[in-house]
Amino acid sequence: MSLRSRIMLFTDWYEPGFKAGGPIRSCVNFATQMKEDYDIYIFTSDRDLDDKQSYAQIESNQWIERGGVEVFYASPGSLNWESILVHIQQVKPDYLYLNSMYSRYFTIYPLLMKRMGMIKGQVILAPRGMLKSTAIQYKTGKKKIFFQLLRLLNIHRKIIFHATDSTEADDIKKLFGNGSRIKQISNFPPHQKILQPISKNTGDIRMAFAGRVHPIKNLLFLLHCLQTVCGKITLTIIAPVEDEAYWRECSSVIQKLPETVNVVLCEDVPHHEIEQLIYEHHLFVLPTLGENFGHAIFEALSAGRPVLISDQTPWRNLQQSHAGWDLPLSNPAAFVKVLQQVADMDDETFQQWSAGAWQYAKNFSESSKLKEKYKKLFS
Repeated sequence: MSLRSRIMLFTDWYEPGFKAGGPIRSCVNFATQMKEDYDIYIFTSDRDLDDKQSYAQIESNQWIERGGVEVFYASPGSLNWESILVHIQQVKPDYLYLNSMYSRYFTIYPLLMKRMGMIKGQVILAPRGMLKSTAIQYKTGKKKIFFQLLRLLNIHRKIIFHATDSTEADDIKKLFGNGSRIKQISNFPPHQKILQPISKNTGDIRMAFAGRVHPIKNLLFLLHCLQTVCGKITLTIIAPVEDEAYWRECSSVIQKLPETVNVVLCEDVPHHEIEQLIYEHHLFVLPTLGENFGHAIFEALSAGRPVLISDQTPWRNLQQSHAGWDLPLSNPAAFVKVLQQVADMDDETFQQWSAGAWQYAKNFSESSKLKEKYKKLFS
């Protein structure tokens, strides 16, 4: 039997799922980095976000080895209090790592089990950006009741919160008090990519937007900005349509854009194909209302593609590194100015920004010493 500590990671979705975006990447990157030092068990659902069918060629309701870790893909019928408790008791984890805030089966049940003394291992809860005010504004009533219940039962005193940046740490303190135990560690980034140059013609710009078609990702803001940008413009939207009403608003604006602007929607793109799509574009754009990490942003930077994003992410001061622009959403004119600036760039100037983006990502990966910080968290 292994003498290494056991981490049982709970997450609603895991590979080969991709529709839930960043949270999946957070868990996959964590497992990839930590499996050398810990026995990792992933407990997750057997289908992707909003899918009716389970993953093809993956056996549900049994532990299987995947990429050096053990994964249990639970079917909807097997997700209940009794079965979840049985799996925890069988694994006997030293640490339970919860990667959501409101999930009934993958967060709330384990938290209640901990409160009732059914779980001996330390519980670590990663809110994954779900405590931001921009996230709480959706289904506000239910979320407030949930927070009140956690405080009433004193559950927040029995766990450690994992915040990925100072903003998330502040959000935790705001909701659960300054006495909350919080460890602030950034997410593991993906491995640094090879810089593959792409040529740039003056007056021509191909940009990629990746995430979800949802108000939080702020696609509508970007489309309004494109109305006055001059040049031959292509925008590729790499995102599942999560909010149909919001997509109808976006479609209405798309229809009114100048003929020089071509918008393409690519839905249900597996993660491994997104990387190649990013390589085929000059600029990554995401005027998000808030990210606790922003995996797609970092992947674009590590591919050597400058990014145009809001100032609501951890990636700041990009311009001084020639890696991109992080701008306030209160100033849409600034976004329009940068879009025009990139459209007007010649190849030589663009290559400088491309190299700057790649170097920015490389510097982060080499200087953060993340693995040592995570090993302290799980010790």
